Amino acid sequence: MVARMHRSATPRKGRTGRPRSVEADQAILRATRAALVDVGWGRLTMGEVAARAGVAKTTLYRRWANKNDLVVDAVAVLFDELELPDRGCLRADIEGVVLQFGALLARPETKTALMAVVAESTTDEALRERIRSAIVERQKRLVLLGRARAQARGELPPDAPGEDGARAAARTMDLIFDVIAGAVIHRTLVSGEPVNAEWGRDFTALFLSGLSVALG
Repeated sequence: MVARMHRSATPRKGRTGRPRSVEADQAILRATRAALVDVGWGRLTMGEVAARAGVAKTTLYRRWANKNDLVVDAVAVLFDELELPDRGCLRADIEGVVLQFGALLARPETKTALMAVVAESTTDEALRERIRSAIVERQKRLVLLGRARAQARGELPPDAPGEDGARAAARTMDLIFDVIAGAVIHRTLVSGEPVNAEWGRDFTALFLSGLSVALG
């Protein structure tokens, strides 16, 4: 599956010169994740990434202002691989994306890069905001898609009308995202346990039980 590139990895309007190379961008982001696994955040430099990717260091700086931006984008494109295939019902849709998410987090490149950038963001508000915009907000698309499908199937009630209804729906979507993402991240990165089919079924059953109460 081809990951979609983050908007920071696209040409700026009005910029002249040779067009950007998608292949070069992908090679740089792969090199960034590999370097994180091998040397860790503290020893990671733009020069290290450039050498691994086989490009000039100036090439990196034309695309990313600093290491923080580069690492966030390297993580973000991995999360963009997540999809929500229509499996026929809300329960199956949730189980499917939970298993995908667990498998993604089990990959050494994802685990190392995500933990490194989150740890660094605890003392860097700008980096934390980059994570929110480049990863968290973009992945909420899966929750919105799942809700729309479930409403179309009659599995979930429609949103209440008006601005109050829209605000309530947004709060619910944020909470659903936090619950699913939080549970999977804790399971894989904190507890170090697998997100397998059995856990996915148990989690989804518990989640849907709580969701039915929350939605009345």
